[in-house]
Amino acid sequence: MDFRLSEQQQEYQTAARALARTEFAPHAAAYDRTHAFPRRNFDLLAQHGYLGMTLPERYGGRDADYLSYTLCVEAFSEACATTGVIFEVHNSLHSEAVYNHGTDEQRQRFLPPLCRGERLGAYALTEPNAGSDAAAIATTAARVEGGWRLNGRKVFITNGGEADEYLVYASSDPDRGSRGITCFIVAKGTPGLSFGPPLEKLGIRASATTDVILEDVFVPDDRVLGTVHEGYKIALQTLHGGRIGIAAQAVGILQASLDHAARAVLAQDSSGQKPADRQLVQRHLAEIATELDAARLLLYRAAWLHAQGIRATKEISMAKLFASRVAMDGTLRAAELLGGRGYESGSLPERLWRDAKITEIYEGTSEVQRLVVARAVLGEYQ
Repeated sequence: MDFRLSEQQQEYQTAARALARTEFAPHAAAYDRTHAFPRRNFDLLAQHGYLGMTLPERYGGRDADYLSYTLCVEAFSEACATTGVIFEVHNSLHSEAVYNHGTDEQRQRFLPPLCRGERLGAYALTEPNAGSDAAAIATTAARVEGGWRLNGRKVFITNGGEADEYLVYASSDPDRGSRGITCFIVAKGTPGLSFGPPLEKLGIRASATTDVILEDVFVPDDRVLGTVHEGYKIALQTLHGGRIGIAAQAVGILQASLDHAARAVLAQDSSGQKPADRQLVQRHLAEIATELDAARLLLYRAAWLHAQGIRATKEISMAKLFASRVAMDGTLRAAELLGGRGYESGSLPERLWRDAKITEIYEGTSEVQRLVVARAVLGEYQ
């Protein structure tokens, strides 16, 4: 069993870290403070060829393997968690869904602008009463001549209002439940499509998160993604990649937290001593580093299995569950190692802790991941 990254994967990791540390990290605190959407970072990702990087070159991608993509999500999130999730949603939840389930005409039409950064993608599934239970969505899609009329409200939509294209899931046959959901590609500017104000959030503050409101929005038939009534299947399959991305975000956040804490405790305090010389401090660092390494191994295994086309629902949920938990716990402990400095508003430890929390919530809460893992384990004994 070879745990070494390939030469190409190392090149992606090195390049992504360099871009993140020189261009994203210096501005991350300002974006967090002002809540301004980091359009500059998105444009840089496009210029350097990271958008749609796992897609074939004929559509504007780079044919990169999924582990290379995961390494990039991790690197970008290490520098700026907001940029990490914008990148992840655009790539895995939107662009890859269009590639995996779209017709060739849709691929040719939608993917090149997404890969060039001319269009930003979003994923609109969650509703006020349909969070963890996606099958309970109330947004409707009524058949009309030449297409569909969509009505409903989506909530907590990443890139909301900023994105140019939205994958909207709606009930096209309410009597069929989850088997009556269809996915639509809805363009910003379509009459009847509007957005709520950006939400004030604990973390990833510069990520635009809004309601998406649909009032008699007409969507032509050529913007139906996949087969009619097969949207729920598309949603679940797409979330597999998304959950890997959020696990990578959690790992990146925790890596940044460990780096900062280790450097801080190696510096002399007012008494001329180094906190790193104390065994209690070393104990906390050892635990954070061990949990980080374990999370990274779970993450890379999940990414590798996903890349091979192997059904890895359990392994993906394990990676997201564990990575998000240790990120939340580890960033808190790292902040505590710095004492009052770690508690200051606007400090790096404080921001990383705030950013870590969301990884336990979006793209499947930790409780949902536990259910997925438990069902898979029990199924192995039946």
